[in-house]
Amino acid sequence: MTERTLVKVAMADLNVSREGVLKTVGLGSCVGVTLYDAKNKIGGMAHIMLPSSSLSRDGAINLAKYADTAIPELIRRMRELGASPHLEAKLAGGAQMFAFSTSEALRIGPRNIESCKEQLKRHSIPLIAEDTGGNYGRTIELCCRTGILYVRSVHRKVKEI
Repeated sequence: MTERTLVKVAMADLNVSREGVLKTVGLGSCVGVTLYDAKNKIGGMAHIMLPSSSLSRDGAINLAKYADTAIPELIRRMRELGASPHLEAKLAGGAQMFAFSTSEALRIGPRNIESCKEQLKRHSIPLIAEDTGGNYGRTIELCCRTGILYVRSVHRKVKEI
């Protein structure tokens, strides 16, 4: 694989890689969580839709859909690939897409951010950068060679965090 290798992460999905770029699009109220092992150059990304698996209405849970299940699963898969215990996290997304609502049910973006941060703290993973909140969508790409997270938004400059 080369640096041009693109590993797509769909909505309510996660993936890990040693090479290439992990990419997800359409982060509105969803949060993109990236984990990175700088020593072994292993990256992981989850496109999280909801803060807690307790919101599931189905018997079968998609582990990648919820912050409380996606982050532990991402850690597990990275360790399976050979990642060290020393991971760093970056977050993007979690926009408040319904700006005129004060309803707790519509505060999905902020609740997703809070839940992701809680999970990172629970697993002793430092959050080293974030581009969260606002009222606009994002696309993110994690370079597995460098650990740089590129954040793209319409009508905004590309951010490197």
